[in-house]
Amino acid sequence: MTKREGKSETIDLKALLTGDEDYLRAMVEAIVQATLEAEMTEALGAAKGERSAGRLGYRSGYYGRSLITRVGTLELRVPQDRQGRFSTALFERYQRSEKALVGALAEMYVQGVSTRKVKAITEELCGHEFSASAISAINKSLDESLRAFAERRLGEAYPYLILDARYERAREAGVIASQAVLVAIGVDWEGRRQVLAVELANRESRSSWRDFLLGLKRRGLFGVEFVVSDDHSD
Repeated sequence: MTKREGKSETIDLKALLTGDEDYLRAMVEAIVQATLEAEMTEALGAAKGERSAGRLGYRSGYYGRSLITRVGTLELRVPQDRQGRFSTALFERYQRSEKALVGALAEMYVQGVSTRKVKAITEELCGHEFSASAISAINKSLDESLRAFAERRLGEAYPYLILDARYERAREAGVIASQAVLVAIGVDWEGRRQVLAVELANRESRSSWRDFLLGLKRRGLFGVEFVVSDDHSD
């Protein structure tokens, strides 16, 4: 006769369930979805279809949102209200994690990691593979931010201007070569430093520095009284 131990059976069942990723994902997805519905009910002061004198608004369908978690990607339906005032606090932690992940992807891009490797890394780290188009969109937004920084207007005086260059290996037209990185740092009357411009040039030359400085002037640089630089003839 086989002796059964109820406790061990319970433990085995729990291990079986927690080891089933599909089960866990479905369970967590259901809990999160129910939380979103409860938040909307509380925000409106009435459940779906409920008649209430204290109602503060009306539902207006859903929009889809994916949430990357440790048990997989949850596909959620986020409720909306007609006035567009409902906002859930549920995604705050996710948004912080998402920003960190996007920052990591951008750093990979800056360091020259290929799209194929980025996809493999994200799949390994969080169980979610970003598409090539998604990674390209992240890189594009990074390029736009860098362009906005490089073209911003310089609206205050910088009496001290520090010019310097360093050489870095950069890829251009599929070829990796050493290029000069021209840097301009401004110091205001309060003694605060700010990077004014960073540009690539094939090498340090009279023409490259002239174009670099003309670009600063076009962006509004004024009030320079003292320049610190290497020994340039120009």
